[in-house]
Amino acid sequence: MSLDEKRGLVCPSYKKMSVYGQCKVIELPRSSYYFKPKGESLFNLQVMNAIDRKFLDCPFYGVERMTDYLRQDLGYFVGHKRIRRLYKLMNLKTIHPKKNLSKANKADYKFPYLLRNLKIERANQVWQADITYIPMFKGFMYMFAIIDVYSRKIMGWDVSNTMNAEWCRDVLVDTIQRHGKPEIFNTDQGSQFTSEVFVKALQKNEVKISMDGKGRALDNIYIERFWGSLKREKIYLNPPNGGVDLYKQIKEYVSFYNSERRHKSLARITPDEKFYQEIKNVS
Repeated sequence: MSLDEKRGLVCPSYKKMSVYGQCKVIELPRSSYYFKPKGESLFNLQVMNAIDRKFLDCPFYGVERMTDYLRQDLGYFVGHKRIRRLYKLMNLKTIHPKKNLSKANKADYKFPYLLRNLKIERANQVWQADITYIPMFKGFMYMFAIIDVYSRKIMGWDVSNTMNAEWCRDVLVDTIQRHGKPEIFNTDQGSQFTSEVFVKALQKNEVKISMDGKGRALDNIYIERFWGSLKREKIYLNPPNGGVDLYKQIKEYVSFYNSERRHKSLARITPDEKFYQEIKNVS
């Protein structure tokens, strides 16, 4: 059952069982049902929106350089401590190698990067995935998306006010059920993707796991480009007013991106055309 179908089963007016209980029975993360934006102070939200726009153009800006930009160019009176916390909250990772400031959790799984020098020549050969911060009119949420590298088609996505591994796992499983499985699944080394619950879902489906090197966001470049397109062409132009509005806007944009937006790198055809053309040839 897809996430959309599970949401349709929840009935807030049903008095014999709470929404929490209903979500638990059908194994639907509450954050995926409520669409309640996360809150920060108005000042922090303004700073986060400024960071998000600048980081799209300068993904090599670490905390110190971003702090300098915000203070000297935009006039925000902020310090490194605040910006470091907001970077973590926004799930931002600079592309340059970083010092090993913390030891890895022994319970986490780590895998080698499998895409180096790999020729990607068919649909469902390699999927990439990532989580991004989505600014809103009030508050913010997170979006998780999976892209087919060969066709650039967005295979699956969802929004939530948390970044937990179970949420990512549910989107992954739902996407595999609808489109089949990839040969290789590539992510960064975020805690959601190195968690047992996420890794086990891939291993159960016999999918090879690939992970970027730390500080190498460009290893996951295709999903990063999608984030830039989504934000510049939709989110920044129409700041979503609430979680439901955000979900509707992203659903509209993903449909447009997959079926109407022609890509120069795909010889001016759409991701859907590229994906289904390849699937048809294989079958």
